[in-house]
Amino acid sequence: MANQRLRALLRWTKWADWAIAAVGFTIIIFVLTFFFDSSSTDGAASSVNLPASDLVDLTLLHNAEDRGALCLDGSLPGYHFQKGFGSGSNNWLLHIEGGGWCNTIESCSTRKTTALGSSNFMERQVSFSGILSSDPSQNPDFFSWNKVKIRYCDGASFAGRPESEFKNGTNLFFRGQLIWEALMDELLSVGMSNAKQAFLTGCSAGGLAAVIHCDDFRERLPQHATVKCLADASFFLDDTTMDNIKRSMVPHFQGVAKSLDRNCLSRMGNSRCLFPREFIKNIRTPVFIVNPAYDFWQIRNILVPDVSDPQGYWQTCRLNIHSCNPNQLEILKDPVAPYPFGFMGLTHLCSDCLGFRNSLLNALSEFQQKNEAGMFVNSCYIHCQTWMAETWHSPSSPRINSKTIAESVGDWYFNRGAVKLIDCPYPCNPTCYNMDFTRH
Repeated sequence: MANQRLRALLRWTKWADWAIAAVGFTIIIFVLTFFFDSSSTDGAASSVNLPASDLVDLTLLHNAEDRGALCLDGSLPGYHFQKGFGSGSNNWLLHIEGGGWCNTIESCSTRKTTALGSSNFMERQVSFSGILSSDPSQNPDFFSWNKVKIRYCDGASFAGRPESEFKNGTNLFFRGQLIWEALMDELLSVGMSNAKQAFLTGCSAGGLAAVIHCDDFRERLPQHATVKCLADASFFLDDTTMDNIKRSMVPHFQGVAKSLDRNCLSRMGNSRCLFPREFIKNIRTPVFIVNPAYDFWQIRNILVPDVSDPQGYWQTCRLNIHSCNPNQLEILKDPVAPYPFGFMGLTHLCSDCLGFRNSLLNALSEFQQKNEAGMFVNSCYIHCQTWMAETWHSPSSPRINSKTIAESVGDWYFNRGAVKLIDCPYPCNPTCYNMDFTRH
């Protein structure tokens, strides 16, 4: 089953690459890609079989139409809900799927013909694995909780506003904020209002949504409840290219600014406050950051995009980090190292992303000082890692200090110890799963 899942996700990778080339990085956070090359275990991706009970039906939001809470195409938004049991009956874990942004009429019009913009194209059943699994061997701390996978169909991390919709017949619905509010009310009505513990998580664009709405999530739940949030592969660096994209989106397209942190907006202005480095400073609810120090999406599309490498010097490195030469690895790691060969043929290089690993750690340094903050930053060439057993918690999962991501997140959530784990630079960690695009 894992291999089938990986093959399906590859089709999304190819679609994302085409879209980026066609509209100049209009998709900010395209997540859905997991084809692994394990440096420690061959064939590990196929070693974990999901139980049939982890196939969970799609539920369309019941009161969505009355509240105007609609996907991009006007269809009803959806979620998958698996009821908790035993000691987890009053605990809730929500996971928001990823899938990028749209910031033009063209990109949103394309998106509304996919599952990322319309429930008409969503699978009616999905597998719950990784952080959503009900198997204690895959998910030791959260297996018995009420678990919800939130389908992402608004194209703006559940932050868009209807007043920004076009009145020219495009039939695009910017209702992300309304979806969020209607979904919260529905989940509260089916038991989340009695939560003793709650955990809002998400991957990539979904992780961005989780931190945007983290404090609001806390405020909707009982005061006595333990409430925390997690963002997986959502810590995007504020490079000039990304900043220009977000400047075009935040004040105007989808009207996202009204959903962002007011303190950040007054301090930094609209265009910077979609970057976690800025708005996470004002979040009051405890947050855990899971992020690879060699995020393949940011490296392939921001640090070394196709347009910056006309001679193809980086082609094999971008496809497989094992193929990077020592000079390329230094560029990925260290922003101040001397490069005797220049920048290896690049005509454009993201200045803020240069030395991606060190720039990421620098961006996280202020967050790291927070007492309640948690971190797991490994040196793998990958993107999201929490929603698949292979990377969340399995015998061959990535580890730091002998701890899997699941064990580290659990230690942090349940206050079993401080968790601020930062891996050594690539290739020091033999447990990493690394993307290998040359196989497909």
